[in-house]
Amino acid sequence: MNSVSGERLNKNSDHPYSVTSMTLADGRELIYFDDDPKVLNGAVTRTLTDSRELPHAKTDSEIRRDPLSGKWVAYASHRMNRTFMPPANEDPLAPTIPDHLPTEIPSPDYDVVVFENRFPSFSMHMSRTSSTEGNGGGTDKRGTGQHSADDDALLDNGMVPHRPAIARCEVICFTPDISGSFKDLPVSRIRTVIEAWAHRTKALSAIPEVRHVYPFENRGEEIGVTLQHPHGQIYSYPEIPPRIRNIVQSSKKYREENGSDLFADLLSAEIEEGTRIIDCTDHFVVFVPAAAKWPLEVMVMPRRSVPDFDALSQEERADLAPLLKKLYTAVDKFFDGVERTPYIASWNQAPTVPEDRDYVRLHLQLFSLMRSPHRLKYLAGSESGMGFWINDTTPERIAQRFREIWDDK
Repeated sequence: MNSVSGERLNKNSDHPYSVTSMTLADGRELIYFDDDPKVLNGAVTRTLTDSRELPHAKTDSEIRRDPLSGKWVAYASHRMNRTFMPPANEDPLAPTIPDHLPTEIPSPDYDVVVFENRFPSFSMHMSRTSSTEGNGGGTDKRGTGQHSADDDALLDNGMVPHRPAIARCEVICFTPDISGSFKDLPVSRIRTVIEAWAHRTKALSAIPEVRHVYPFENRGEEIGVTLQHPHGQIYSYPEIPPRIRNIVQSSKKYREENGSDLFADLLSAEIEEGTRIIDCTDHFVVFVPAAAKWPLEVMVMPRRSVPDFDALSQEERADLAPLLKKLYTAVDKFFDGVERTPYIASWNQAPTVPEDRDYVRLHLQLFSLMRSPHRLKYLAGSESGMGFWINDTTPERIAQRFREIWDDK
């Protein structure tokens, strides 16, 4: 339970902030990202000691590849017992206040905090011997904690490749206020969140087993959140996820057939058409995809070819922060009578695999399961069974609604 490092970053930039890392009682890492001037000048320090008594973090996650679809599936049975919608006085993402139960965050206040998930889907803390071989042969105590793959002929003969799910899952807390939301953050704090995304993207991409880094936020009980406190997550994956793999394949095919970049041509075409454009800034374009699947779906894409957050320039980061505040504010106005629209904010980045990085441009895909006020879009037979999506509205109508409320104060 000691501080790993404390350093000031970007002292000469337009947005100075500090990064302070510590180790929690069970061995997980926690990192403070602070833009508060009192922290930057040393007048206020963050708590670097975890007073809890916790067993050392160990998990038994595994991935298996479906021989029919070729897609990987993760198994993490320990997540069955994760914290579920605790009362406000037991909020694990709140700051630790004197004379109250200690939380995941030891300090009595914070700006932005990132820490290893206590109930991760993928983990660097394996409780069993791991293997890097895809067929899983010769390893011990694999599986979900209820079954050992060593006793399963189907898994051991190589038909279903499997191995430990070695990667890292992190939680990012945007605010100490349990009643807050991303749209309520000041632009300067959103900028700190962007810096945290960039910092963690770079760090997680350096892990040898990691193939992709994915920052995202689930918001709303309708989406399936298990904690009321506003927060996001940052997953690193041991395999390239299907969506990113499909984008890579489409982008490669497009370049082979047309000799140009898919993202550049798509963005140019959307701007020229204009029907689905919501807003444009010096560095970003906000639009509804022409083949949007969800009843509320919007993309934010940089004009420049940028693979991930770490590659964004200081000017692009400064431009993105106020744009995100405007977008998230509009999302909560989209449906009449709905104050907190449930959504998933999905940041798509390029894979860490060198040969695939040029084929994916960083972009936000923000979408909601809500199809009309207080009515949800359920993924029924066609979507869940066949993967063939049916949308109850059109991308053009979605864009028109966003334009109506975009600058509405």
